[in-house]
Amino acid sequence: MKDYQTIETTLENGVFTIWLDRPDLHNAFNKTMLEELTECIETIDQEKVIYVLLRGKGKSFCAGVDLNWMKSAAMNSYDLNYQESLLLSKCFYTIYTCPKPTVAVVHGVALGGANGLLSACDLAYCADDAVFSLSEVKIGIVPATISPYVIKRVGEYGAKELMLTGRRINGKEAESFKLVNKSVQPGQLDEILTVLDSLLRTSGPNAMSHCKILINEVCNKLSMMEAYDFTARMIADIRASDEGQEGMNAFLEKRKPKWVKD
Repeated sequence: MKDYQTIETTLENGVFTIWLDRPDLHNAFNKTMLEELTECIETIDQEKVIYVLLRGKGKSFCAGVDLNWMKSAAMNSYDLNYQESLLLSKCFYTIYTCPKPTVAVVHGVALGGANGLLSACDLAYCADDAVFSLSEVKIGIVPATISPYVIKRVGEYGAKELMLTGRRINGKEAESFKLVNKSVQPGQLDEILTVLDSLLRTSGPNAMSHCKILINEVCNKLSMMEAYDFTARMIADIRASDEGQEGMNAFLEKRKPKWVKD
């Protein structure tokens, strides 16, 4: 595994875990972390990885932007600010379009831009005592680059409440807003991940990747008439694929498909 400055990665039994690794700063992100996260996800070994976990080391998931980086940004020219903002956009988009399922596991705090990291993931789970805040308005800025992903999760009016007030919410409130899929007692996070692991392991790896493409195309790119043909072609292609044939034959023969390990 490659060594990084601000993140740590592990690959165990098909689970690729990315740890945000600046615990002394509650994993606040800077330019280096954004670049490393983007590179890490872009270069995932698709043959070995079943799914990706995104977690934070220490007491928190992520405290948002590093204050020292924010201070330097305040002194930058418009063009340099724009280029650094594109790093944020690229990082969130790379997570969102990762071909493998991505899962955020949130504890401690998830402030500001941290909500972009978790919202860009396919699934997000948190501890009940986790604290979330879209607090950018409190310092006179807006949650711009994270907004496409946060709004997808919480909807227009949920986003208005969270973004305009900047108020802090706990894990159960985050679940109510649908910012996360599920909030559980802190000691139950591993339990819910174990259940999820068994579900993802019994799904066809290629089928999951194609599902992500399907959802992205239908939700973000295609009109209803375009989806009419695109979806028909996709299922025809998948049915004819090796994995599709194996899955359907296993079902008809009442056995486990080859990708499910005993």
